[in-house]
Amino acid sequence: MKHPKNYLKSIWICAAVLIATGQFSAAQGVSQTQLKHFKLMSSTQVKTNGAAISRPDYKGDLAWFDATVPSTVLTALVANNVYADPHIGMNNMLIPDANDSFNLAYGLDKYSYLPHIKNPWKDPYWYRTTFEVGQTNASKRFELIFDGINYRAEVWMNGHLIADSSKMVGMFARYNFDVTPYIRPGATNAVAVKIYPLDYPGTPDTEQLKAMESFYLNGGPTGDIGKNVTMLCSVGWDWMPPVRDRNMGIWQPVYLRQTGVVSIGNTQLVTELPKLPDTSLASLQLNLALHNSSAATVNGQLEVNIQPENFSGNSNDKISFTQAVTVRGKTEGKVSLDAESIKALLIKNPKLWWPNGYGDPNLYRINLKYTASGSVLDDTSFVFGIRTVKSEAEAIGGHYEGFYRRYFYVNGQRIHLVGGAWVPDMMLDRDADRFYNELALCRNANLNLIRIWGGGVTPPEPFWNAADRLGLLVWNDFWVTGDTQGEFKGSPDYPFQGHVFLDNVKSSILRIRNHASLLVWTGGNEGHARKELYNGMRQAIIDLDGTRPFIPSSSGFAKMPKGWLGSWPDNKPAGVYSGGPYAWKDPKVYYSLADTAKDWLFKDETGIPSQPPLNTLRKVIPDMVWDSTLPFPMNNTWGYHDACTGAGKYDEYYADMVSRYGQPYEVDSFSNKMQLMNATGYQGIFEAANSRISENGGVMLWKLNAALPSVIWQIYDWYLLPNAGYYYMKKACEPLHVQFNVNDSSVAVINRSRFDAGGLQVTATIYNIDGKVIAKENGIVKSVQPDHEVQAIVLKKVLKGQQDFAFILLSLKDRSGKQVSDNIYWTARGNDYTALNHMSSANLKVSDMTMSDGAGQKTIRFIIHNTGTQLAFFNRAQLLCAGEELTAALWSDNYLTLAPGAGQQITVRFNEAKHTGKLQLKISGWNTPDQFITVP
Repeated sequence: MKHPKNYLKSIWICAAVLIATGQFSAAQGVSQTQLKHFKLMSSTQVKTNGAAISRPDYKGDLAWFDATVPSTVLTALVANNVYADPHIGMNNMLIPDANDSFNLAYGLDKYSYLPHIKNPWKDPYWYRTTFEVGQTNASKRFELIFDGINYRAEVWMNGHLIADSSKMVGMFARYNFDVTPYIRPGATNAVAVKIYPLDYPGTPDTEQLKAMESFYLNGGPTGDIGKNVTMLCSVGWDWMPPVRDRNMGIWQPVYLRQTGVVSIGNTQLVTELPKLPDTSLASLQLNLALHNSSAATVNGQLEVNIQPENFSGNSNDKISFTQAVTVRGKTEGKVSLDAESIKALLIKNPKLWWPNGYGDPNLYRINLKYTASGSVLDDTSFVFGIRTVKSEAEAIGGHYEGFYRRYFYVNGQRIHLVGGAWVPDMMLDRDADRFYNELALCRNANLNLIRIWGGGVTPPEPFWNAADRLGLLVWNDFWVTGDTQGEFKGSPDYPFQGHVFLDNVKSSILRIRNHASLLVWTGGNEGHARKELYNGMRQAIIDLDGTRPFIPSSSGFAKMPKGWLGSWPDNKPAGVYSGGPYAWKDPKVYYSLADTAKDWLFKDETGIPSQPPLNTLRKVIPDMVWDSTLPFPMNNTWGYHDACTGAGKYDEYYADMVSRYGQPYEVDSFSNKMQLMNATGYQGIFEAANSRISENGGVMLWKLNAALPSVIWQIYDWYLLPNAGYYYMKKACEPLHVQFNVNDSSVAVINRSRFDAGGLQVTATIYNIDGKVIAKENGIVKSVQPDHEVQAIVLKKVLKGQQDFAFILLSLKDRSGKQVSDNIYWTARGNDYTALNHMSSANLKVSDMTMSDGAGQKTIRFIIHNTGTQLAFFNRAQLLCAGEELTAALWSDNYLTLAPGAGQQITVRFNEAKHTGKLQLKISGWNTPDQFITVP
């Protein structure tokens, strides 16, 4: 593959699979069955070997636990009620750890469920399943596929060893085995998998058992979890406790695939837009391998069909052609087809894949089929998106001497990246629905980027499928962190088995390289692997992908040794910077950072604690009884769910809330005031970056989601309910946006789209605490280009003479008079917002409510009016079913403020399967009475 030429190419491929439950018909020409229903048992309780366990007539698993794969060992034991769910409360302290010395320190060995064994994770576990295969013949080939195991595995089928634990090692590799010789046609077949624990269990830090004390050390005190190629945060991080079994198990799906003697593999589809900035022509290149497992030469045909996924029937949108391909016996033939040799691969007026906020994420479907002598030997179908990506870094002089700034482009359009880091569920317990729901929440928040953090895992296919469909770019760190590879602690000698690391890197590249959402590869999080691994990773990306950039680290602060190769292809430094701040800051601080801080040329890690709302908080902390030695309403369970000092500085977050809004005396008030902190914090971060949108590459949060029910660093919580900051961030990242600069008191319009905008009307209305208008200013913005800010109004003089407290309400209308953006701020001398505690009441009315169905979703629309003479401040809408809030609901707006006499239409979309009873709309606000309205 001509990598330099193909640098501006990339595409998504995701193999479609037939999901089944163990019934396998060999009469089908080509099929793929997911093996889901397994039995599980510790090897300490099994008195025989793999040859016996994998025989179909083995009966020794009758008393084993049921395990639905994918599943880690601990996840399966929790599902079988052996252990209580470690996500909840303090349950994790009732489970032994994989580290013996840690168990001794906390007396956890007494909780081992295995008789006479103190550490239930020290020995391997057996997974076993059976399935039926129909009658077959010599022309059929069977392949057993493991998408991911942790940490080593030994595989047996029908009494035969398929692979041992020296070959099958590392958490991030896919393993494919030809099991044709071992299949029993027309009979029951059995597979037994012996899963070994990590080679080195890692040393957890002191458990965070008290609130408001020092935070947990990332990766433990020594970072020795890095000796393995695994999920580094499984030993614990400052937002997650240790996972007791370190997620040993079969954590990704297992498939049995049937083909003919020739099978299709290693498919890559890349695209180029050769006339950029003109996007009217796309050139496709298809690369794949054909493996012939028979001894005879096969003369066959490769059939290719391409059409838009939502095919309209227009023949001009459909591409079909056939290519003769001969594959010699016992070989793997390479096939490369491009627009120079196949004119059909030149597409006029393609429907491009665009990231969220810049256009639609259009997808095509390709069908590949290899036939010979009238028989289909293999076929596959997948969807893809046509788009190109590139990246450039530039040295910045003057005040920024020595610093680089990196930009990213999609289809020739610069994309100002807004998003944040993604972390795995602590027990890897996410299914396809949850992946989609979480990413849909991110899309609804107007984000365009998800960063796969290097201490976690490379996600499974459902994540990538959702990102592709939702138009979310993905920034993929490999499994390196400064806390384990020697930047802060740990050692450059980690991981010990360098070849395992590189094998896992190569496998991961092949697995995800074709997703349209994948924007950039990075060498790790705030650190880098030792030289031979770093160079091997970089070269593997060039050799196996060559279509998207690589940067050395997710932090430009990582100390790259002199003479090492830099980013690819520009060989420059990363040009992106982590380092926080991670604690809540006054919005003025974020504006000052955006104006002068060198690391805000591209800030890829900053964030705030961001506590969840009260209804979630009661789930995170099941026992909400206050310990009066701690700030109200805390107890020590909060500490285990991340209310600690250190990087997040929850103590400062709490103190800042009290200093601004006053001491809370009941839990509703406490929670509402924390939501005000969330709102202004996230608003400040993203609007500060907006104020320099043409001068910085982007801003990303630490972090977007939670690994367990937590009280810090999240825009939506573990239960998929957003906090107030989510909605203020959503506003800040909208395509056309109006905002107030808290430092210079100017009002500006931000254009985050790829189209020019003009004829915009800006209005700023200032209210006092009683809801009276005390000033009003208007401005016109004749034109604002993409990725630019234009100042519309300056409020400095108006605000200077006002009272101690004021609300600022902003409105942005297009040339037709339609409102396209609104915003709210509250200001006070000395940051004294306690006047809010004495606001008079306002009245709200809900009208014109309708509910409609479509595509598996329901949509509710209603209008909410402020019928009184006071502002209705900080109003939250919730959708309830049997008293519980529906999760993963997508609101057009929330935590909204309405001026006297104003109204706003609100929509909410949700999965129609999410409720089984009558729905209620609840409206609650800072100064409005709660309302419950039955949904028609």
